[in-house]
Amino acid sequence: MTTAPAIPPVNAAASRPPSIAANVTSAGLEVAFVGDWLLQSDSADIEPILARVKALEAGQRLCFATAELGRWDSLLVTELIKIIDCATGKRLAVDKATLPAPLQGLLALVYAVPERLDAQRVTRKMRWSEALSAETAAAVRHAKEMLIFVGDMTLSTLAAVRGQAHFRRQDLWLYIQECGPSALPIVTLISLLVGLILAFVGAVQLSLFGAQIYIANLVSLGMTREMGGLMTAIIMSGRTGAAYAAQIGTMHVNSEIDALKTMNLDPMAFLVLPRMLALIIIMPLLCLYADLMGIVGGGLVTVNFFDVSLTEYLDRTASAVKMKDFIIGFVKCSVFGILIALSGCMRGMQCGRSASAVGDAGTSAVVTAIVFIVVADSVMTIICNRLGI
Repeated sequence: MTTAPAIPPVNAAASRPPSIAANVTSAGLEVAFVGDWLLQSDSADIEPILARVKALEAGQRLCFATAELGRWDSLLVTELIKIIDCATGKRLAVDKATLPAPLQGLLALVYAVPERLDAQRVTRKMRWSEALSAETAAAVRHAKEMLIFVGDMTLSTLAAVRGQAHFRRQDLWLYIQECGPSALPIVTLISLLVGLILAFVGAVQLSLFGAQIYIANLVSLGMTREMGGLMTAIIMSGRTGAAYAAQIGTMHVNSEIDALKTMNLDPMAFLVLPRMLALIIIMPLLCLYADLMGIVGGGLVTVNFFDVSLTEYLDRTASAVKMKDFIIGFVKCSVFGILIALSGCMRGMQCGRSASAVGDAGTSAVVTAIVFIVVADSVMTIICNRLGI
């Protein structure tokens, strides 16, 4: 077995500096390369040569002299390409016969496939009317895709109720575990801090009138009717909705969803339905827990920083909060759970087949879920106000 001889290191002291010259001939111009054209050495200035090439008239001949050329590497190739491209632009006849054979082979590879001009990225400014039309078309397309997804989900739900669609029960319990007990630490922290904030904000105004006792009313009603469910939904949209989008998007990239269809399994019933059921089941429980943590946080502020005893705080909380307040919070959280599951699963199903598309699906799922949550909360709050509940 023979081995290739080692290439000796380049001795900079023994290298001849590169230089280039242009000689006028009867047919055109001759470019002479002298010295060692190596990346380790300083490159010769070819701008005067390019200027001489541009001064020639179309049809004249450009040739090269390499009798005094020493060692060379990619530096010579790049400089030659610049000169040849300049000569081609001037419609000159380029003679490469005097170049070394290896160099001619490299140049042949460079110019074997011409550059596709239509493959270049072209930046074009759009008029406001074109931009508006494009955005409107995109909005209509997204709305259509959303309606199709909701329709497919509705049909899958009805099929599951009739016993015609199936999913694994262990998957349902796994999703309940992921979006329920696993979410308790972050829900505890956020709800406790929200209760603290509500108590401090209310105390700033109520303390002016000596009505610190009503901090309990503010915190308890605010948490049970609005903030408990809303903050829990926002947490779950960032935690669980993005996870659903990433999971289903990755399955889409790996063609696992196509495999489910091949096995005659409905992806909506097999993947989306158990996730949505898990959130519908667990969201009211998380809402109740968030309400409790918010009331505890408000109690910490009220009892420790204001002249209110723990018994008075609990008594005011019990008298302020009614069962209908808890029911309103539960209903809102159940709706929020449906919206979070639909947003995450929908963006996962719409995911492209690349790694960046999975990240985009997760981001889009969070944004979509939060927008839906805020809009739905506003609508339900207006309805409750109009109904007097």
